[in-house]
Amino acid sequence: MERRLLLACLALVLAACTPEPGPPPPSPTSSEPPVEPTCPDSGVRASVGLEEAAMGLRVIGLELTNCGDAPYHLDGYPSLRVLGPEGEQLDVRVQHGAEGIATIESFEVVPEPLTLETGEVAGASIVWRNTDTSGGAQAVGHTVSIAPARGESWQPVELDDRFPNGLHIDLGTTGTLGVSAWHR
Repeated sequence: MERRLLLACLALVLAACTPEPGPPPPSPTSSEPPVEPTCPDSGVRASVGLEEAAMGLRVIGLELTNCGDAPYHLDGYPSLRVLGPEGEQLDVRVQHGAEGIATIESFEVVPEPLTLETGEVAGASIVWRNTDTSGGAQAVGHTVSIAPARGESWQPVELDDRFPNGLHIDLGTTGTLGVSAWHR
């Protein structure tokens, strides 16, 4: 019995002397720098900006960055195509401004010519309302492609980590999307 008591005390003392495990060692970091997106032949890269949603109204910002070597001129509105999950173009009416969708002053600003120097960014926004007016099939886009200016090539809008499953442009049955003019 004394022997058991002695072994129990010894085990207790050893347990108290054993240091607690420390924090795990830091994970190895990659020595490779982050990969910069490539610059399209157009000299500008389109990406998603801020996203806002309230009461069925949705607004997503678009950013156009001059990643080329020459100034890039804009005047007006981006041309948009809403694409489905397989990249197919959806039947969506794209209008300049937000009339009939919502009253948003920034969407009604008259476009002005802009020149983006290398590294400069212009913005535009798209707006829609998730409204079901007929109970019919609803249009849901997963991304958009744009032609930044008239006559320019179409290019996809780059999505970031906020959108692992796409943009989810849930247009309801209205099939209408509004776009603002390019601005700084």
